[in-house]
Amino acid sequence: MILSFWRYCHLLLAFVSTLFLIVAAITGAILACEPIANTIQAHQVIDIKDVTAATTITQLEKNYEEVLSLKVTANKDVTASVISKDGTSEDIYVHPQTGDKLGVVQERDPIFIWTTNLHRSLFLKSTGRFFVGLVSFLLCLIAISGIFLLAQRQGGFLKLYRRIKEKDFNQQYHVILGRWLLIPIIVIAATGVYLSLITFDILATSKTEHDWSKDPIKQVDNGDIADIPFFQELSLSEIRDINFPFSEDELDYYEVNLNDRDLLVHQYSGEIISDIEHPFNFILSRWSYDLHTGTGNILWSTILFISSVSLLFFIFSGFAMYFKRKRKTKPQLALEDKDSSEIVILVGSEGGSTFAFAKALTTQLSKQGKSIFLSSLNEYTTYQKATQLIILTATYGDGDAPTNARHFLKKLNAIHPPNVLQYSVVGFGSRDYDHYCRFAEKVDIALVKNDQFKPLLELQKINDQSQDEINNWLQNYSHASGIELKKELAVKKSYEYIQFEVLERSPLNLDDTFILRLKINDDLVVQSGDVLQILAPTAHKPRAYSIACIDNEILLSIKMHENGICSSYLSLLKAGDSVKAYVEENPNFHLPKSKAPVIFISNGTGIAPFLGMVNSKDKHDIDRDQYLFWGGKLKQSFDIYKPYLETGKHHINNCQVSTSRESSKTYVQDELWEQKELLSSVLNQNGTIMICGSIAMRDDVLKALEQIMEQVSESELAFYEQNGQILSDCY
Repeated sequence: MILSFWRYCHLLLAFVSTLFLIVAAITGAILACEPIANTIQAHQVIDIKDVTAATTITQLEKNYEEVLSLKVTANKDVTASVISKDGTSEDIYVHPQTGDKLGVVQERDPIFIWTTNLHRSLFLKSTGRFFVGLVSFLLCLIAISGIFLLAQRQGGFLKLYRRIKEKDFNQQYHVILGRWLLIPIIVIAATGVYLSLITFDILATSKTEHDWSKDPIKQVDNGDIADIPFFQELSLSEIRDINFPFSEDELDYYEVNLNDRDLLVHQYSGEIISDIEHPFNFILSRWSYDLHTGTGNILWSTILFISSVSLLFFIFSGFAMYFKRKRKTKPQLALEDKDSSEIVILVGSEGGSTFAFAKALTTQLSKQGKSIFLSSLNEYTTYQKATQLIILTATYGDGDAPTNARHFLKKLNAIHPPNVLQYSVVGFGSRDYDHYCRFAEKVDIALVKNDQFKPLLELQKINDQSQDEINNWLQNYSHASGIELKKELAVKKSYEYIQFEVLERSPLNLDDTFILRLKINDDLVVQSGDVLQILAPTAHKPRAYSIACIDNEILLSIKMHENGICSSYLSLLKAGDSVKAYVEENPNFHLPKSKAPVIFISNGTGIAPFLGMVNSKDKHDIDRDQYLFWGGKLKQSFDIYKPYLETGKHHINNCQVSTSRESSKTYVQDELWEQKELLSSVLNQNGTIMICGSIAMRDDVLKALEQIMEQVSESELAFYEQNGQILSDCY
């Protein structure tokens, strides 16, 4: 299956918990520095394994008026709470053998106290602790699902550490860091969950209390502590802390807390009055705390720091890969009616290149007088007059289907064609992967098992868009079908880079967004909605930006990303500079030619093409009703676009701004519900809804539109989609 259970879990959990995980990662990284700092500043002068408790206690009692307690820290420092000869009470670091003062125990740094409170409870007390515990559990599931996805991508758990094949930076380092750091992240998350369960008393950690009423058995000996065998044999390395007797009363005992048990020890005879072994759940809680915080272990603290920082990268790269996967070329699907076409071409394409080949093939077949129906594999249905089926499909990852083909195999079993179809399957992929063209193989096998399909050709696999292999299939297809096709099909249109002069670059706004204005060369034809592919000096591939065309200028709305090669480069340009780029026509996202109303829906920089469309000087554009819905973080985020909307404001009937970070949090889809009657009216007037921005926004908008149409329209959203009234260009 294309999007397996683990992939759905991984993505869904990441979406749900992203903001909390960012807070947890940043605060976790800060807190991981505390044990590192404590270790660096340690007062460890000798190995305490070689020092007995009797030695240290004897020296402390000689040097100070009174000793209240002794403690061995996680860093193996020895501290004592004492009252000095002059009556001063203080907590100090001491030399284990001499009892000499080495330094004063400092209060915990306020930054770590503040960060701890934020990390534990988000300053929301019990409610916050519940959310933190829940997010820790979600993080645990995300990491576990990540391991399964990583194993799937690498070809199995035994191949987790084989050579990385991905060339994309985000994919490559998502895998590299994942296979080293997912286990530590699981440890962090699991211990966080366990500590949260302890906090809410869901898991008990209490120890049995000492029985102070128990009478001593041994005869009391008022000798020196140095003569008591228990303390002579007890190494400091075994001690967590010792609370000294408050008085000389023989029934007032030493409370000795060791690593594995707690004791009451008679202060004169050394008799063990009470011995309580730590229960497993108590030990487990200590282990969880130490593993979660890195206390006393500089190496593990460093791993925790790296893991926390890497979590931020996982969030960024994960979403970057998701949106890149969703980015695809909008194809012109139906060239003929599905029930009147004799050849059906179904495509599974993740990035758009397979659709490009399908279009080129469709063009050639059409020139031969054949009626063609072109669609995605997800749209498989019955075809009344079809005699031939051509399936062109890529493969996602190491064997899954592309997004627009994930339902095909299920539909194939449920839908029975009225006629026997000859078929040919062509798989596109890369031999770098073990499961090269695996999904194409699955499709071919499924068709072989179905009596309603007969093979026209054997399965053909195309490695890395190889023109030779494409030509080989074209030759075989021509021979088998009797339809003469030319070789050297143009899979992808070639473009020539030209220089564009920079007219202005605006300052960055509070969202690190800026406007870039470029001069359009006289002989260049550009429309709002087209795409400008910009090649940064240090980049290997161009970066796509949606175009607004205003007064013979190209206007781009760009979000500057800290590690974005192209956006960082563009953010430093100034008037008079030039950029290397080419314009890619995007005819499926141009303003309709009719005067029917248009609704523009966008978020963030997705507003760019609409800034040009509302400023169009074509008569039918000026006369048409236009409505704009935009979503962003703050109202100030929209200020950068106001100058371009004000110049064309007589074209806009209504401009609705939604903000997700204001006190009254709203999203674009919320405003659509408020204007549901308008949406229905525009579509019923044969109007168009155009969507540009993030994939997540588009999905939320389409979901809202589906529900709205069910309530207020006689037709479902699918009717308007098939009618070409819903256009989107999202990344």
